[in-house]
Amino acid sequence: MVGLMFNIPDRNENFPIFKNNTGLVYLDTASSAQKPQCVIDVYNRVYETHYANIHRGLYQFSQVTTEKYEAVRGKVAQFINAPNADEVIFTRNTTEAINLVAESWGRKNLQAGDEIIISGMEHHANIVPWQILSEKIGFKIKIIPVLDDGTLDFDAFKALLSEKTKFIGLVHVSNALGTVNDVKLIVNEAKDFYSDIKVLIDGSQSIVHSSVDIQDIGCDFFCFTGHKIYGPNGVGVLWARAEILADMPPYQSGGDMIETVSFEEGATFKSGAAKFEAGTPAIAEVIALGEAIEFINEAGMENIAAHEVALLNIMMEQLQAVDGLTFYGTAPNKVGVVSFTASWAHASDIAMILDQCGVAVRSGHHCCMPLMARFGIDATVRASLGLYSNEADIEALVNGLKKAKEMLGSY
Repeated sequence: MVGLMFNIPDRNENFPIFKNNTGLVYLDTASSAQKPQCVIDVYNRVYETHYANIHRGLYQFSQVTTEKYEAVRGKVAQFINAPNADEVIFTRNTTEAINLVAESWGRKNLQAGDEIIISGMEHHANIVPWQILSEKIGFKIKIIPVLDDGTLDFDAFKALLSEKTKFIGLVHVSNALGTVNDVKLIVNEAKDFYSDIKVLIDGSQSIVHSSVDIQDIGCDFFCFTGHKIYGPNGVGVLWARAEILADMPPYQSGGDMIETVSFEEGATFKSGAAKFEAGTPAIAEVIALGEAIEFINEAGMENIAAHEVALLNIMMEQLQAVDGLTFYGTAPNKVGVVSFTASWAHASDIAMILDQCGVAVRSGHHCCMPLMARFGIDATVRASLGLYSNEADIEALVNGLKKAKEMLGSY
């Protein structure tokens, strides 16, 4: 197996979902990754051995749990090469992170007549919050076009920049196409045009496939979600520059993010990340996220990337043997996400037949309806790889597609 070449952790040993479901072929990691035993164990251990609310209690359980929770901030900062752990905000997911930026930074800094730029391959999470805010404020949203191979039109992007541009929001890796965008190039172009343009990078897909260095990228905001990097649901990360956070008003308010509250003088708020973490957070989830990062670090991001690239090449070669497939996202620089349609059946029908063959893939618009419209389709079948994927999974996918063609091709 390809995995043996890169010292990838054994999936039956490390991932109980495969041990407990013999023959499972899981090709939907772009949606949500399966969880290693070590992450499950750490999550359970919080509740079994030392659970308490954090930042509040003087008793030992609260102190221990607070220490473990706050330690994850440092792990995240190191993982993405952030300069300061206090710039790391824990959110519920990427969606909440982008909404936080829109409702806090955007509401304060954007005005009627301003312009922001996003791309035509964005997930709805980086489209709808800006549309809603635009309706309230009146700024204009400009779109970077997507070329036929699933890359962004860089020349068109440069033409969109103007003296009115205040913000750019861009996905690092397309969840529907697998395209790796050259975000560093785009950030440099934007900052060279006007240094005060703020840039947000959605790293939900990039964070799990290759090393991320936000200082090298040069962005102002970076966000990702825990459940895609082999961590638990219900936790995500927003990183933002300290000077930007200092100028942003609270997104939500309540307990734990305040310094003082009085009926006479109102409230004052904590600084840094704490200002944006109102109420009791997802304590066990954050601590388990730290373990997921440790798991990835131990496996080695270089090993994971090499493993997935090797499997992607095998997958693309073997899928060519299935007649009638059209592929979307053929950029030379892409991760292990393959989207396609078939001339002989709809994507949803194909996915149901594959499920009967024990192969789990995603079908639909992948929360990228404008991107689907760009290609004149309503859905694709998407097969996405993780570090636990292997050649047998690809063989099962190809065999399942051939069976689906036999069953559906005559209709």
